[in-house]
Amino acid sequence: MNVEGPVLIYDGDCNLCASIVGFVLPRDRRGRLRLAARQSKAGERLLQQAGCPGESAATVVLVEPGGCHVRSEAGLRLLRYLPFPWPLLAVLRGVPRALRDLVYDWFARNRERWFGRRAECMVSVEGYADRFLT
Repeated sequence: MNVEGPVLIYDGDCNLCASIVGFVLPRDRRGRLRLAARQSKAGERLLQQAGCPGESAATVVLVEPGGCHVRSEAGLRLLRYLPFPWPLLAVLRGVPRALRDLVYDWFARNRERWFGRRAECMVSVEGYADRFLT
């Protein structure tokens, strides 16, 4: 699978992740981001081909030319593809990654309890099908 540009790999069964995808898509007006559910064949294949670390199986992943980013780093790098004022939040990269990931992990552990799970894996969004890897 040869993909140009960044790809956000998300948990297609997670309501919070679905909400984030729904937030990102209309704001990425240039259509630079591609998306793939981690549970999809495309998501699994891309994680393997990009050489993403083992921890990527349980976190959000941003695959960019030159590497994979997971957890808080993936989220903060994702902001670069959104319009102003969202990239300003990248100043949070000044917080030590260990501390950012501690907060990320706490939130991730509780996301299903707080937001629930989807009955079906979200592999596309109406009006944005061309942005999802299949």
